[in-house]
This record gives sequence, structure tokens and C-alpha cells, in this order.
Amino acid sequence: IPLSVSPAADPAVISPQDPTLLIGSSLVATCTVSPDFPLKAEDLYWTLNGRRLPAASYATLGPSTLSVALARLNGSRQQSGDNLVCHSRDGGILAGSCLYVGLPPEKPVNITCWSKNMKDLTCKWAPGTEGETFLHTNYTLKYKRRWYGQDNTCQEYHTAGTYSCHIPKDLALFTPYEIWVEASNRLGVAVSDVVMLDILDVVTTDPPSDVHVSRVGDLEDQLSVRWSSPPALKDFLFQAKYQIQYRVEDSSEWKVVDDVGNQTSCRLAGLRPGTVYFVQVRCNPFSIYGSKKAGIWSDWSNPTAASTPRSERVAGGCDPKGGEQNTTLRRELKQFFGWVKKHAYGCSNLGIKLYDQWRVWLQKSHKTRNQV
Repeated sequence: IPLSVSPAADPAVISPQDPTLLIGSSLVATCTVSPDFPLKAEDLYWTLNGRRLPAASYATLGPSTLSVALARLNGSRQQSGDNLVCHSRDGGILAGSCLYVGLPPEKPVNITCWSKNMKDLTCKWAPGTEGETFLHTNYTLKYKRRWYGQDNTCQEYHTAGTYSCHIPKDLALFTPYEIWVEASNRLGVAVSDVVMLDILDVVTTDPPSDVHVSRVGDLEDQLSVRWSSPPALKDFLFQAKYQIQYRVEDSSEWKVVDDVGNQTSCRLAGLRPGTVYFVQVRCNPFSIYGSKKAGIWSDWSNPTAASTPRSERVAGGCDPKGGEQNTTLRRELKQFFGWVKKHAYGCSNLGIKLYDQWRVWLQKSHKTRNQV
């Protein structure tokens, strides 16, 4: 029979309401039906995340109050909390509560930062050794100039992955920054160690532009690679070193050339003739205004393709090249003059007819060898 009550009345109340608990905790929750509803404790049952809880865990605490005991709770299946619901016998929902079961956050670790062309700063971190808290955990990146005191909060999160934040502007050069990450959830707060850095020490840049790959004349095992230095840093004092990687068209394995130095061209040697190669270049700007740090590699440039010349030695059988023709002719002449010594008596008999006789003999000898 449907219950007719005033819309403002709550059918029942669950206590505690939306508790936060550590993993492994136990909980006793009660559902008390409003006096306006003609329901008794024996008319009630409980579900957790849609699954009915066993009657053995229930206890009647009054005419209209039913409790449920939950032992050794696991972490919440969803960060919005597990749904503990009190139902009437016909399945109607009387009241609900969210259980937040998890762990306090751990201290964030491994903070690393980089600046793209000295215009911004992006930082990443890891959420501690365990990471998973089973609760919604907020991460806040904070920073300040070392000697100027005012804390700033980063606003653009998840720009370089789940645990990252991007500071787009208003950064000072030649000034060390203090950077740290605060993690907080319903069970507590954890703060990382403070990282000290200077923007000039963590500069990276766009990949080298205008990458060109071309043949080196007719050299079948070489390709020439040329590129331009990063244009965004052309007005700054810095050094650069470059790396090249290349692969064959039908392979996913890259070979890396490390010893390019600060040149903006390089010749690849020892390649396969008649083969398409993909080539990429990246840049590491370092010693910007005398910084002592090693620098950070840029992303790789987009792949540029070129093919090595096809080898003349790999010729088709139907169209022999001059070199092969010369070899065949020399071999046949050698055989011919060996035959002449046995069959010709004097120079007067050495003519085209004698050569024709030799060709007949050669064909017969080939037939004999084939038969054998």
C-alpha cells in the first residue's frame, strides 16, 4: 500500500550520516523510521552499493529502529562514497548515507619542473609510495620567490598528466623559487618537501625546426640531415646540443646518434641502399646565461623521411649492367683462347668461322654438363 505523507517529512533517518572511516574500521549504523510512517523495525532491510546486507548483521533497537553492523571495511569503491541505504519491505528507499572509507594522503614526492622557452613553468609529482587513498584527494601546487615571502597557488592542473600543474606567466628570472605540493582529503593533509629551483636551470625548448633530410650525391649508404636552432631562444645566451634518431620505414626500432654536439647538420652513414629512413632531431639548451645545470631535452621533431639511392650492384637479371657484361665477355674470351690452343694450327686459321665452331662446342659442353 503506498504511503501518503506530507512531502516535507523524511521517511527515516540514518545515523551516523556520511561518516569518514579508515580502512579496516567497523561501523554500526541505525535507521529510525519517522513516527508519521506506519513502519516497524521488522519491515526494514539494508543495502550497501545495491547489494542486500545479511539479516544476521541486523539488530532491532526499538519498535521502529533497525541497526546494521559492518566489520573490517574496505576502501570505498568510488571516490563519491559507498551508498548505505535503508529500505522498506517493498523495496522503497527510506534514507541513505555515504560511507567514505580510505586512507589519509601521503606526502607527495618526486617534484620535477621545466620551463618552455623561459616563459612558463610546468611541474609534475607523484602521490606518495602507495598513492591510492580510496578518497577524493586534492593536490595543490604552491610556489613563492625564496626571499619575497608571498605564497602563490597554481591554477591550471592536469596539463601534463594527472599529477601536474602549469604556471603560464608572471615568473621572474635570476631568482630562486620554492615549490611544494599539498595533498588533502577527508582524513588529513600531507605536505611535500620544498624544492628549490631557478627558471634558468630547467629550460627546455621547442623541437628543432626546418629539419631536412637529403641524399649525399650518389652515395648509397649515406643521408645528410640539416635543421635550425630553436628560434624562441635566439636572443638569449645559451649553448645547445642535439640528438638524432632514425629508423627504417618498416621498423619501430630507433637508432640514436648522441655525438652531434652543437652542430646543426650531420651525416648518417652505414645505411642500407634503396631504403626509406625516418629521421627526428631534438635539442637540449644548457648553460643559459651561465647556468651550471645539464639542461632538459625537448620533444622530438616530427619525423622527416628520405631514401638512400638504390645500389647499382643489385641489378635485375633481365637487364644486365655494363659491369656484368664485361665480366661475362672476359670469361668467354679466356675459354675461347684456351680452346684455340688445342684446335687452331697457326694464325691463318684464326677467324670468325673458328669462333663460330667454338660457340657450337661451348653449347654442346653446356648440354653435357646439364645432363650429368
